[in-house]
Amino acid sequence: MNGDDGGEAVASSAGPPPPLEWKFSQVFGERTAGEEVQEVDIISALEFDKTGDHLATGDRGGRVVLFERTDTKEHGGNRRDLERMDYTVSRHPEFRYKTEFQSHEPEFDYLKSLEIEEKINKIRWCQMANNALFLLSTNDKTIKFWKVQEKKVKKISEMNVDPSKAAGNGGVANASVSAGPNNNLANGSYLDQSYNCLSKDASFPPRVISSLRLPVVTSNEISLVAKCRRVYAHAHDYHINSISNNSDGETFISADDLRINLWNLEISNQSFNIVDVKPTNMEDLTEVITSAEFHPTHCNTLAYSSSKGSIRLIDLRQSALCDSHSKIFEEQEAPGSRSFFTEIIASISDIKFAKDGRHILSRDYMTLKLWDVNMDSGPVATFQVHEYLRPKLCDLYENDSIFDKFECCLSGNGQRVATGSYSNLFRVFGCAEGSTEATTLEASKNPTRRQVQTPSRTSRGLSSTITNAVRRAGADSPGVDANGNSFDFTTKLLHLAWHPTENSIACAAANSLYMYYA
Repeated sequence: MNGDDGGEAVASSAGPPPPLEWKFSQVFGERTAGEEVQEVDIISALEFDKTGDHLATGDRGGRVVLFERTDTKEHGGNRRDLERMDYTVSRHPEFRYKTEFQSHEPEFDYLKSLEIEEKINKIRWCQMANNALFLLSTNDKTIKFWKVQEKKVKKISEMNVDPSKAAGNGGVANASVSAGPNNNLANGSYLDQSYNCLSKDASFPPRVISSLRLPVVTSNEISLVAKCRRVYAHAHDYHINSISNNSDGETFISADDLRINLWNLEISNQSFNIVDVKPTNMEDLTEVITSAEFHPTHCNTLAYSSSKGSIRLIDLRQSALCDSHSKIFEEQEAPGSRSFFTEIIASISDIKFAKDGRHILSRDYMTLKLWDVNMDSGPVATFQVHEYLRPKLCDLYENDSIFDKFECCLSGNGQRVATGSYSNLFRVFGCAEGSTEATTLEASKNPTRRQVQTPSRTSRGLSSTITNAVRRAGADSPGVDANGNSFDFTTKLLHLAWHPTENSIACAAANSLYMYYA
């Protein structure tokens, strides 16, 4: 931690980094004009692995699609080795389709008369082993542990007969035992010793086969095989909203609306309930769990968010059932600001730990908030994302858009954060000290045609002033955002992921996967 703090001090003394210039990299599954999107093809989960060399997507049809990075392989080594050799990598990150498999199928719970859809809610990468990829995928009820490995396809390339002389086994037999009139006895026995397989004479029949070629097995083709190693089922009464790997590489958690369970990767028929917020009387229920994630380096620490806008940090060393938290992070609402929509828009849809574990990023409907785990008095930074929609909350409530769950992500160095919005837009904010970076990009081949010119970062001292100014701007023109662009509630960018080591973002717009770099 001291090394990280020192690095931050150096960065802050030099001033905030300049805003990034984002460029389009590539797109998978691009739609043609007027093409109708099939429901099962819409991407519902997105995740880079720890190295950034692989990317996984899940869709509403229960499929998992894997992509692998290709630009580093072309130079014969990984990017870190090339940088160590002062090799300038001029090409931007490029990925290619690797494989796909059907992870989940639609099911029916006969005991509860409940249909369980196949939609992939979350994907999490596990540690690689023996050149095989491992990942967890989950739908509403069932988690699966997958192994994806390259298998060599074996084929027989050569037979022991020259194809120009004979074709097939029948040709071999006919050519080998063709006999003259004096070579056959009445009972069909064969007299010529040179043709007897028991003879010491290894000569071949004359004018038939000049040499012996044994069958040769070759394995030129490589096939990727996905195998389900374990199924973790029947542990959640409510819909699973999160899964998260532990840094110990042995355990993971799964969270639904009311409970968080701890699993061992090797044991699929047993889990431990570590958080349970279900009241004795369900009428007393006031909040639910919305997201949960393990600390990136401390295997005993995890955080979970709630529908009331709070984040709780728990320590597994304190007790087996962690109903009491070690810290709680929440922002007190301003007096007189409470309305019918207050609790709805305060509900946190996603949380992410920074790579160093020092900060937590949270996303509610209106804002992104950055929290310091050592300071629970309030967020260290707030980024306005949907403030211009405040006058439209009634309409958003009526068409259920107010319940959309947007994800968030942090850059590997922790200097920037990103999240999605409507009209297939996503926003990137600088969170370094003094940074005013606030960029709006569109999920298209021309991402910068909708640039935000005004900063959307809000410090605690100026929050009310800026909020009121933005609110007035939104109220003047209710059909446009704060930048004068019309917004479309039917096209929303819910899922995005930041490359763990580079300034590269992957985002999902319906059934299309767009990638950008800076």
